[in-house]
Amino acid sequence: MLDHQEDGGEALRAWRASWRLSWEQLQPCLDRAATLASRRDLFFRQALHKARHVLEARQDLSLRPLIWAAVREGCPGPLLATLDQAGAGDPGVAARALACVADVLGCMAEGRGGLRSGPAANPEWMRPFSYLECGDLAAGVEALAQERDKWLSRPALLVRAARHYEGAGQILIRQAVMSAQHFVSTEQVELPGPGQWVVAECPARVDFSGGWSDTPPLAYELGGAVLGLAVRVDGRRPIGARARRIPEPELWLAVGPRQDEMTVKIVCRCLADLRDYCQPHAPGALLKAAFICAGIVHVHSELQLSEQLLRTFGGGFELHTWSELPHGSGLGTSSILAGTALAALQRAAGRVVGTEALIHAVLHLEQVLTTGGGWQDQVGGLMPGIKVGRSRAQLPLKVEVEEVTVPEGFVQKLNDHLLLVYTGKTRLARNLLQDVLRSWYARLPAVVQNAHSLVRQTEECAEGFRQGSLPLLGQCLTSYWEQKKLMAPGCEPLTVRRMMDVLAPHVHGQSLAGAGGGGFLYLLTKEPQQKEALEAVLAKTEGLGNYSIHLVEVDTQGLSLKLLGTEASTCCPFP
Repeated sequence: MLDHQEDGGEALRAWRASWRLSWEQLQPCLDRAATLASRRDLFFRQALHKARHVLEARQDLSLRPLIWAAVREGCPGPLLATLDQAGAGDPGVAARALACVADVLGCMAEGRGGLRSGPAANPEWMRPFSYLECGDLAAGVEALAQERDKWLSRPALLVRAARHYEGAGQILIRQAVMSAQHFVSTEQVELPGPGQWVVAECPARVDFSGGWSDTPPLAYELGGAVLGLAVRVDGRRPIGARARRIPEPELWLAVGPRQDEMTVKIVCRCLADLRDYCQPHAPGALLKAAFICAGIVHVHSELQLSEQLLRTFGGGFELHTWSELPHGSGLGTSSILAGTALAALQRAAGRVVGTEALIHAVLHLEQVLTTGGGWQDQVGGLMPGIKVGRSRAQLPLKVEVEEVTVPEGFVQKLNDHLLLVYTGKTRLARNLLQDVLRSWYARLPAVVQNAHSLVRQTEECAEGFRQGSLPLLGQCLTSYWEQKKLMAPGCEPLTVRRMMDVLAPHVHGQSLAGAGGGGFLYLLTKEPQQKEALEAVLAKTEGLGNYSIHLVEVDTQGLSLKLLGTEASTCCPFP
């Protein structure tokens, strides 16, 4: 029509002479419902294609808006089917796809049906779980979908199904973290004599930057970097374990302070006594998991416990662990405790395991124990001094540690300016961890950006230590606490906020240790040796509860392991 010379303008004349309808005339003929349905169908077909591409290409784009749109438009079925298809291939893609399915189910519940955080142990879901445990990903995802269809009728069932999908994702995370076993090795040495104690002792740890980036799956999807300090609290190395061989073909376990009056004692005489090794709250579960991970006991063997112990070691073992820190301190107690228990046990069994291998062994143990968690705690406590731990965005999961060199005399200066304040509140890290994993798998933009900032700031913090600059380190601490709060909203109790506000004029920077929520607050004071001065400041503040201030100093030894004579035993005989 625009090129008149080609046909003499015939096309243009034909168009001008054509019959025309106005929009007003067309409106009665328009099927608005069909038009909207067609547009919606086109939108979701495009969106589902994009969702699968985002998952398979491992892009850091959030699918939450699509999930909300699909549920609100009443068509979550195609989205669930797409997520099932994406989850049937690569385990890394599958873990995120399963988390997205849990989000869809949670959104369908519309805020009713109870909390997402809860147990995932309904027998009906054990069949799909067993496929995943065996590595049959396609069959596992298909079985999950078949079971899911039975749980869509009301909010309470939807929430429970979401829990089980998150439980399925945890299986895949656990398998990924267990790849750290590739870097665990031991060396045979002379077996200690019967009754000879092997004692392992460790400092606690304080994280100065990068925490959460060490937590799976961030540790192997993003890559982690954490700067931590091994520290003595009030001049003591507060975490330890001791082990020895005993004539009885049994396992004697003791958990509690070094003074035996307060210890909890457990005797395992058969394999059935070890079955609860994967239930973190069961008495002695960590110690039982240590025997299994050290290869001393094979819990699924056809041989009885006594036969296994007599055949290999001529008797059993006694293992005692202790911590002088309060539960939920945020100073890495449980992971460091697992490291000391493994180190003492392996040596008592005639093996030596290097510290770097021990870091990976603890990762494995915590997956066996089902507590999960990252690697910063054992790096911080088992390795001496000031260091940066790093893991690359790849599997198998490997942790590498670099010592940070500081100016001469700076460690003593740091000791004079570093204090710990016990807030009197116990942290609840498990719920915080679940919330962080949901946010990460949803790839919420703020969380993704914050995770990258955590890794980047770790390198800046290391530079602050190399320069020996307390003000710069204080800025890192203040920024780090803001990053933690963004990563895990709700990790700052009101009492702690009040305490931090009161202390702010006296410090370069401060942060709650570990995941937050309670435990220890650590401060970098502007003036040296401020314990008494800050005690006076806090004493004038109402409503702070049962707090206490503790001296802290950098530990330059890390894990220590020594053999004592049989006469050094102070344990009371087991019943």
